[in-house]
Amino acid sequence: MSVSSFPYPDVQLDLRGTSCPINFVRTKIQLERMKPGSLLEVLLDIGEPIEQVPDSLTMAGYEVEEIIDCTDYFAILVRCSVISA
Repeated sequence: MSVSSFPYPDVQLDLRGTSCPINFVRTKIQLERMKPGSLLEVLLDIGEPIEQVPDSLTMAGYEVEEIIDCTDYFAILVRCSVISA
């Protein structure tokens, strides 16, 4: 699958170099600022961030649509809830 086949995000949040749980908190704050139904792309480091943030977002009621392995980091696509989480 080529990069061009992924949905284009409304906002990108680069959290590489940001530790847990701050990366989750910043992601949640960004999602709360976005319009319902919009798409957020979050860039996360390998290790604890990619292991923790997607699960935490799902538990908070957000839909993680895609996790993309970009070799040195991961990109996750998160759909902003239609109903406030």
